[in-house]
Amino acid sequence: MLNRAMGDSLQKALLDARERTLALTSGLDDAQWMGPRLAIVNPILWELGHVAWFQEYWTLRHGRGRQEQLPGGDALYDSARVAHDTRWDLPLLPRAQVLAYLARTLGDSLEVLGTAPDEGAYFHKLALFHEDMHGEAFVSTRQALRYPAPPLPGSPGEGREARSRGDGRDAGSPGEGPLPGDVEVPGARYLLGAARDASFVFDNEKWGHAALVPTFRIARAPVTNAQFAEFVEAGGYRDDRFWSPEGARFRALLDARMPVYWQRATGGGFLERRFQSVEPLRPHCPAIHLSWFEADAYCRWAGRRLPTEAEWELAAATPDGRRFPWGDAAPDASRANLEGTAGGVVDVAAHPAGDSAHGCRQLVGNVWEWTATDFGPYPGFVADPYKEYSAPWFESPHKVLRGGSWATRGRLLRNTFRNFYPPDRRDVLAGFRTCAP
Repeated sequence: MLNRAMGDSLQKALLDARERTLALTSGLDDAQWMGPRLAIVNPILWELGHVAWFQEYWTLRHGRGRQEQLPGGDALYDSARVAHDTRWDLPLLPRAQVLAYLARTLGDSLEVLGTAPDEGAYFHKLALFHEDMHGEAFVSTRQALRYPAPPLPGSPGEGREARSRGDGRDAGSPGEGPLPGDVEVPGARYLLGAARDASFVFDNEKWGHAALVPTFRIARAPVTNAQFAEFVEAGGYRDDRFWSPEGARFRALLDARMPVYWQRATGGGFLERRFQSVEPLRPHCPAIHLSWFEADAYCRWAGRRLPTEAEWELAAATPDGRRFPWGDAAPDASRANLEGTAGGVVDVAAHPAGDSAHGCRQLVGNVWEWTATDFGPYPGFVADPYKEYSAPWFESPHKVLRGGSWATRGRLLRNTFRNFYPPDRRDVLAGFRTCAP
């Protein structure tokens, strides 16, 4: 049986995740819940049904052998079976019914939490983290579609005031401005990936295996808006020398001339769109909503390179295998910009309490960080019960991202967590840091 304290904690987390889901999708009308047919978003109406279906499927049907609550639901909400571009055309549950479905599946799941045959609550944790991931997707969707900023629970009023000023300051965290320079990470042979005694990890983190990484130098902080603006102003988007053949095709297809949410300001400089607002570009915040191709081109221009994921993890974990860059304590507001409470990115000098042993800042939180590594299996990979989570993407062109963003839930993260996206995705809450060549 799941011990009482752990069961209470997981129940609280599941309720919290649902509160966040409902908040992230609130304040929008029925038309906005459907939205335009785009490759980078789902209809919110479909995605909410999928969240409910996923919880029902794994915690009740798969974990308990129960009958499906929603006849024909698999044909509507199973993302492995329902092609993305058809999700706008399906006979989806209307708003009131999908909200009722969400409430019903959560209630039924909580009733069986920690009971046989899922005494360890593995499938409840899977549903929790799956919902957390979709929560971040709702943030990206609201940004992509120019919807209002999400009313996130726990966002402090003072933080909202700082955002309205557009100054990038985080009232709860010391540190403003840039954080230039590199740190040296001594080479080491260490365990890349999750330890076998971890309580819950995804299959693509399994298992820790020996990796030999030579000494390298990595930036203390992610690339800032000011730094990336220099690349744009220098003609970096027009110069084929800095773009791989695939990157040049990406740039030409989109006629990309700057980051997707930037625009030129009258009189010089840049503005950025943040949800519905267009604001001055905050120079010392990390550049965000960048594709891997753009990150790679910047590195070529700057005479730098992206870290491999092994380098990134070594910089974060050091050879002692700590869970987070600062140690084993769970993330909090002093260490990392997570949970959405800051309403966006903050200056790269913020959160010094979250520094790694080598002096890297914000390896966790603020922006996901692209790495040079193609997403693939670790040695001896075996898919977990949710087989569609990792394996289908190993053969397609995906790149590994590490660290988490300002909207990521802290409970999802650890140094070994691997995110992955195609290299052309610009809607993701992603930036990057560089290494010396």
